[in-house]
Amino acid sequence: MGAVPEPHTGWTFLTNHARVLAAIADNPATRIRDIAARCRLTERAVQKIVADLESGGYLSHTRRGRSNTYRIESGTILRHPADSGLAVAELLSLLAQHDGGRGDAPGRLREAPHASDRQADA
Repeated sequence: MGAVPEPHTGWTFLTNHARVLAAIADNPATRIRDIAARCRLTERAVQKIVADLESGGYLSHTRRGRSNTYRIESGTILRHPADSGLAVAELLSLLAQHDGGRGDAPGRLREAPHASDRQADA
């Protein structure tokens, strides 16, 4: 059995649902156990989130032997009214860009261009 992750207090930028969805997008054949470790959640929490995503139409799965292969319904619109029409595929694209940028300088944020740099580009 895996260790129970440390509890987190306060707010976060991404929900656990978004983290689980991103983990599945990264590897559609991933196991619940691996998602739990990656997202620092319990396996039970991941199972509930996967069930939520399936019942919401964001995810489906195909059973192959003892494992599942997940399929993200990328055209499904996000639930929050402020996202007005943003599809799951667009969210996952943003998250993939974020993960791709991690290799530049681990632990460091890339600086935003200065206003003078933006004007020079125009």
